[in-house]
Amino acid sequence: MNRHSNRRQFLKVGALGTGMTLSHYLRLQSEQAESSGKRSAIFIFMEGAPSHQDTFDLKPDAPVEIRGEFKPISTNVDGIQICEHMPMLAQCADKYAIIRGITHNVADHGLAKKYLLTGNKASQTVNHPEYGSVVSHVFPSARDLPTYVSIDESFVGPGYLGSRYSPLTAEKPKHGVPYSIRGVSLEDGLTVEKYKSQKKLLDDLDTAFRGFEDLDDQVLGMDRFQEQAYDIISAPRTRKAFDLSQERTIETDRFGKHEFGQSMLLAARLIEAGVHFVTVRLRPAEFDFDTHQDNFPRLRSLLPPFDRAVSALLARLEERGLLSTTAVMAAGEFGRTPKINKTGGRDHWARAMCALMAGGDVRGGQVIGETDGIGSEPASVGFSPDDLAASFFTNIGISPKTEFQSNVGRPITLVREGRPIGNLF
Repeated sequence: MNRHSNRRQFLKVGALGTGMTLSHYLRLQSEQAESSGKRSAIFIFMEGAPSHQDTFDLKPDAPVEIRGEFKPISTNVDGIQICEHMPMLAQCADKYAIIRGITHNVADHGLAKKYLLTGNKASQTVNHPEYGSVVSHVFPSARDLPTYVSIDESFVGPGYLGSRYSPLTAEKPKHGVPYSIRGVSLEDGLTVEKYKSQKKLLDDLDTAFRGFEDLDDQVLGMDRFQEQAYDIISAPRTRKAFDLSQERTIETDRFGKHEFGQSMLLAARLIEAGVHFVTVRLRPAEFDFDTHQDNFPRLRSLLPPFDRAVSALLARLEERGLLSTTAVMAAGEFGRTPKINKTGGRDHWARAMCALMAGGDVRGGQVIGETDGIGSEPASVGFSPDDLAASFFTNIGISPKTEFQSNVGRPITLVREGRPIGNLF
């Protein structure tokens, strides 16, 4: 290791979820001009696939082996009902739209997640980028902020756009526990003041090392990105955005004393700070919607925190004047079987699912689409994950027909098959 690269070890103040240092991440992301007035977005990924007929598409008149144990309750919008275990979302139904009758034919978790997260079916030749990576490419945030933050590691990644558009990965915060993100919150007793001193030492070393013109461009170029790393680590608004201790107890409690609630609070703070895209990933290990057995006991545990956290997010965005400029979507990768199985669960079912959309130009207080009497398929015209993605991108302000250069030597259309759902806006 040469002297130039060795001194860079001073800046390794933690790694991202991919194992990269913050400065490495920034070097890959590259400097782009701050865009002003661009719409932000939050994607709530309900991984594992929640049961549509036990959440937002109940079938109270279906046979008992279909309708299950939950009852519908009225919302604050006439004619719209949702599950009894989501009373808070019921009281703010005017803020979001329910999309029913979403349908596809991919019932495998891995492939369906790629489909849902990109709006394109998985391909052997093209790796499509996830939503946040596209936003990172089109609408970069300010120099001292990450554009795209994934709360818990991302599943798909930047695909053909390249690793510079990967997310900054944040761990799920825990209620009442001081939160830190590797590479932003300094660890092992390293304060910002000490970091500044080390930065000064590096600047002095830079002066001493000048004249080594034989160093390659990649190494020489690291200075620029380590400057950005320094900007993010020391920038007051970035550190403040990740610091949940800034919140009043009443506010942290409003979102819920659990990882999901605190993750949604963090997502709101990041949007408020100027981050343009946040994914909150509800992985089965902690928030298991993959209910092949014990569907109803598990949903009794899962739905109340979902209800509290999402309703609090919508309320906060509206209170801060940000709901009109923040596109919000919540969805899983598919639905679940109409008929309850022998272990009291519901299995994979791609022919019907549902999603929520809010914010931006979405017209809340409506249900778009419907399924048949047992929730097995669209009653008439259905929507695909392609249509869902096209709608989400449109609401963010990105045309789904935008073409990007890819790693396969030809331009790729962002969402090849889908069209925005017209009545949504």
